[in-house]
Amino acid sequence: MAKSAAASHSPKENRLLAALPESGYQALLPSLEAVAMPLGLSVYESGGAQGYVYFPTTSIVSLLYVLADGSSAEIAVTGNEGLVGIALFMGGETTPSRAVVQSAGHGYRLKAAAVKKQFESGGALQHLLLRFTQALITQMTQTAVCNRHHSVDQQLCRWLLLTLDRLPGDDLVMTQELIANMLGVRREGVTEAAGKLQAEGLISYSRGHITVIDRPRLEARVCECYAVVKKEYDRLLPDVVAAPTGR
Repeated sequence: MAKSAAASHSPKENRLLAALPESGYQALLPSLEAVAMPLGLSVYESGGAQGYVYFPTTSIVSLLYVLADGSSAEIAVTGNEGLVGIALFMGGETTPSRAVVQSAGHGYRLKAAAVKKQFESGGALQHLLLRFTQALITQMTQTAVCNRHHSVDQQLCRWLLLTLDRLPGDDLVMTQELIANMLGVRREGVTEAAGKLQAEGLISYSRGHITVIDRPRLEARVCECYAVVKKEYDRLLPDVVAAPTGR
């Protein structure tokens, strides 16, 4: 990333980094590298070596499981509340999932060696990373249940709310085809579900732009899965949830 672009961003826009004690943050700061994260960027591939962990700031990354025939489904989403690449400090080195930027923006990355060194030294960073990992596992588990037992309408509501929680406003740039790929359903199903939500005045959808008009009603419409995931993130990561973002 060019220095002029990096100058307008700060690692503390990532709430996990912002939640670190100042001493822990300063220890990481020299090793953090600002990166652009454009839509569709593959942060890592299934089974591939992971050289960095990524801390999104204004971007959102989807973790996808890809089948042999090329079809995929989202198993979790990570934004400025966390990081991408838990295999590096959990000892696995690789993972069968794929990580792709679903909402363009920026972030920071940290080399594998630096992550392992800081994690193995214990302290606040290790504590935060382990708790984030537990929250992420909860999201993956609940996503699997939701995809199996709930309607496409409810899945879309859950996906919209989880995405909005990781963005500064109420607008998303996302085509129905991409949403269908994320949810692992047919595009026609997403078109029908989005049409229902728009007809009821919950969202506005036009040319790849989705605006949530009535979030309270969207929360009332969503299945229990959204609340389960949000409650677990709030419980495990209270300092992260409360951490301010910005420079």
